[in-house]
Amino acid sequence: MTAPEHMLSELLIVACSEVFRGNGEIVATGIGPIPRVAAGLAKLTHNPALMMTDGEAYLVEDPVPIGPRGYDDRKPAGYLPFSRYFDSAVWTGKRHAVVSPIQIDRFGQTNLSFIGGSFDKPKIQMLGARGFPGNSIHHINSMFVPAHSKRIFVPEVDSVSSVGYNPAKRLAGANFSGVDLRFIVTDLCVMDFGGPDHAIRLVSLHDGVTVDQVREATGFDVLIEGTPPVTATPTEEQLAIIAKLDPHNIRATVLKGNPPGKRA
Repeated sequence: MTAPEHMLSELLIVACSEVFRGNGEIVATGIGPIPRVAAGLAKLTHNPALMMTDGEAYLVEDPVPIGPRGYDDRKPAGYLPFSRYFDSAVWTGKRHAVVSPIQIDRFGQTNLSFIGGSFDKPKIQMLGARGFPGNSIHHINSMFVPAHSKRIFVPEVDSVSSVGYNPAKRLAGANFSGVDLRFIVTDLCVMDFGGPDHAIRLVSLHDGVTVDQVREATGFDVLIEGTPPVTATPTEEQLAIIAKLDPHNIRATVLKGNPPGKRA
């Protein structure tokens, strides 16, 4: 069966929605338009048990569309302000967040703080570690990278904002049992942490992408086992749900030029 016409942003939403498959009743946090719509798509298709917030103070029955909207479309299911979020979802491990770091190394350490220079005198200052340290040791995390390149996938991050799997970087006696990194979805492929010592491994290639393209865009060796399958493309049903969750087509602004999902 021929896949319906779709844009790359929509293929990535479907790929990101799959990271929540089988999660059960936990809070799904998609940071950014594509992960946010993906969490809603997951709840409305393969994982109805997912819990979602309105991005403010409430759990909601149905995913809230992104972009300008009224408040009469929100169906509150519970009160979850920021002050209660950590006790209810973060420290208890009842959360799966999809985040977008500025650097990722082979074992999943990430950087959100700065690039180049030193901690005292960075070349480029970013957001800082934010909640990454605590999130990375308490609940499930996946990652979304809209522009797969050697600037993002690096041999060593400039600053460690969240914990990865590298045994050489772990302090003796510290508790890393809560570290649970699942998937990385990029504009080229899907990866996981199924390699030796949980190193990054290629899972699937997006339609029209080659193994060599992934290798050339990654700053370390990616484990590749056999012939990677092609990432699943959106169905008509999924495209219709995506359109309802993103009525203003904000997804089209995430990727430069918003290219087609099937590349030449």
